[in-house]
Amino acid sequence: MVNKRYEKLGENVFYGELQGGLPVYVDVRPGYGKQFAFFATRYGGVDMKFQTADGWQDTPAGVAHFLEHKLFDTKDGNALQIMAANGADPNAFTSFGMTGYFFQCTRGFEENLRTLLGFVSEPWFTPESVAKEQGIIGQEIAMGDDEADTEVFYDLLKCLYAHHPVRTHIAGTAASIAQITDQTLYTCHGAFYNPGNMVLTVVGDVDPERVLALAGEIVTGQATGNPKRDYGEAEPKEAVTHDSRRAMAVASPLFQLGFKIAPPAREELLKTRLVAELAGDLLLGESGALYAELYNSGRITKNFAYGFEDYPGCAFFALGGESDDPESVREQFFRAAKEMGEKGFREEDFRRLKRAAYGDMVSRLDSFEHTAIELAQGHLDGVDVLSFPAVFQSITVRDVQDFIAQWFVPAQSALAVITPGGGEA
Repeated sequence: MVNKRYEKLGENVFYGELQGGLPVYVDVRPGYGKQFAFFATRYGGVDMKFQTADGWQDTPAGVAHFLEHKLFDTKDGNALQIMAANGADPNAFTSFGMTGYFFQCTRGFEENLRTLLGFVSEPWFTPESVAKEQGIIGQEIAMGDDEADTEVFYDLLKCLYAHHPVRTHIAGTAASIAQITDQTLYTCHGAFYNPGNMVLTVVGDVDPERVLALAGEIVTGQATGNPKRDYGEAEPKEAVTHDSRRAMAVASPLFQLGFKIAPPAREELLKTRLVAELAGDLLLGESGALYAELYNSGRITKNFAYGFEDYPGCAFFALGGESDDPESVREQFFRAAKEMGEKGFREEDFRRLKRAAYGDMVSRLDSFEHTAIELAQGHLDGVDVLSFPAVFQSITVRDVQDFIAQWFVPAQSALAVITPGGGEA
């Protein structure tokens, strides 16, 4: 395996690749008693239409999430229960662009890693087990429909995007998952769960060569690459509509204000993420004037949050939380963004927030889970995420000012609001 030392971060990462094509990263942490393993595929909620050797496949919404659930059921029992009995804390998630399976443990690492790699790589579905899972996930979807935080977020995405499947719930709907069969799952697993479209990352006091050898014993398939995907018609540059409002059983109004951003090229991806984070901190950070004005006037509460997200074919910045007057939050944000985009900001404020943001990024590496997922996501994106110190150093005041001036404008924006009504909060 190749050893890459990140001196500024104190990280020691080994990289190797199985004969079948699976990339393996091991971040060695000497002296720690905990191990964390993450096995991921470049396949998420937006990947509904894709090409295989048999032609284009147009699958229902929610298959990636459904498949995540079903893979834990094996011929030998439930993998969650098997790993838990061996001292592991296992779980999984599906995002718009990735599905990941993981565990952490302080004992039984090799046995748990074998189990993880085995059940993800060797699917077992029957019509009966699929029908049973449809009932379980259907209940999960029904409960999610009552979660206003989730609903207002998807309302925002439907305002921003006309065609991109990011506007569709990752879990799908009761109607869409009813169309899923065992053959649907086998087709999607065959397309996306191949070593050339996956990555294994491990963090802990482990032997990298041993991890690579063990993975080679279990993952024996051959890489067939990254399937071609179709995310719909070309998106207009601007938001599709600028406002959405509906009522749900909530105690106070919830809002999401978002900005549609052109997805960055791979070589600019890491820098764009860092610039967007700094832009958000400068405009909306708790030490800033805008946050103080909005919070002290009661227009936002402590649950206020913001951030930049990018997925295959799309990117956006969103901010939101509770507010009795979301429209005034939008107006005040536009005024602050316009002023900052035109006049800039003090160099000392930029340096201070830049130091704070850099410190936060370094401190996140203390989390084994965060590090493993970031290494995996970086590989799938073609980005060396641990190179961020050099990229961060290159960011200038002008980079952030230009980002604000270009993207934080009314034409790119949408405001989604959920107001009280329609039932008991």
